[in-house]
Amino acid sequence: MFAAYAARIDAEDPLSALELGERPDPEPPAGWAAVSVKAAALNHHDVWSLRGVGLPAERLPMILGCDAAGVDSGGNEVVVHGVIGDAAAAGGDETLDPRRSLLSEVHQGTFAEQVIVPKANLIPKPAALSFEEAACLPTAYLTAYRMLFDKAGAQPGSTVLVQGAGGGVATALILLGRAAGYRMWVTSRSEAKRDAAVKLGADQAFATGARLPERVDVVMETVGQATWSHSVRSLKPGGRIVISGATSGDVPPAELTRIFFLQLSVVGSTMGTRDQLGRLVRFCEQTGTRPLIDRVIPLREARDGFAAMIDGTQTGKIVFVP
Repeated sequence: MFAAYAARIDAEDPLSALELGERPDPEPPAGWAAVSVKAAALNHHDVWSLRGVGLPAERLPMILGCDAAGVDSGGNEVVVHGVIGDAAAAGGDETLDPRRSLLSEVHQGTFAEQVIVPKANLIPKPAALSFEEAACLPTAYLTAYRMLFDKAGAQPGSTVLVQGAGGGVATALILLGRAAGYRMWVTSRSEAKRDAAVKLGADQAFATGARLPERVDVVMETVGQATWSHSVRSLKPGGRIVISGATSGDVPPAELTRIFFLQLSVVGSTMGTRDQLGRLVRFCEQTGTRPLIDRVIPLREARDGFAAMIDGTQTGKIVFVP
């Protein structure tokens, strides 16, 4: 089968580590299912894999891709949940399994004509969602869903600040938060990204680090070190930071005095469960919310999609179709 895979590791030039070509057809073990991939979405995780982050050389060659939608062997249209973990070993939450992994870390990923996953990792795809739309949900949008509706602890109508508009999770937060009735504020260093966020549904957009008109109930943090101080100082007393990434660094000043004196909470969040993915799919179906797609391109042209993500020229998800 044709696939896009990491053939080597190159931290400086990740695109040179990407190969497009034939790989063996997968054979599902007992309890696993084969899915004919109809669409698969690109994530920054795939670029980091080419750099060797979370993907050691001894696991190569590795088909990349965490997200997919397709058709199982029974003809059912499905969305693939990319977290491979044992929910029973982690109190019912597979993301808490210390041995969990994402597709393309230990098991071959979704940038291929077929992918195999545990049968429990398949979510029915409603007819209202296209394969391309459904394929965008399992990583960035599921991460945003969990941050907003599981970890934030804020009621609709609350003010939520999203640091770093333009990223995949930030875009998902704006779309999902707006649909759920939150007042969504965003920051970005880029005026173009601020304008795009407002067009997408953000109520207000501010320059990174700018003083806000009022303090917010929750901050959604994926940037880390560069925005941490602003996040802490933007919260109301008793407010909460939900963090799912630290792209600018993970060792900011902790500002512990402000955190304990104002009784702030800092909550970590990673991906989401199979059940949460199912609810996210229904949320999109019921509200009409759809992921923002930048482009849909053939898998054979995957190198162009990777190049766009590395250069940061895309707005929304890049989707591959075999």
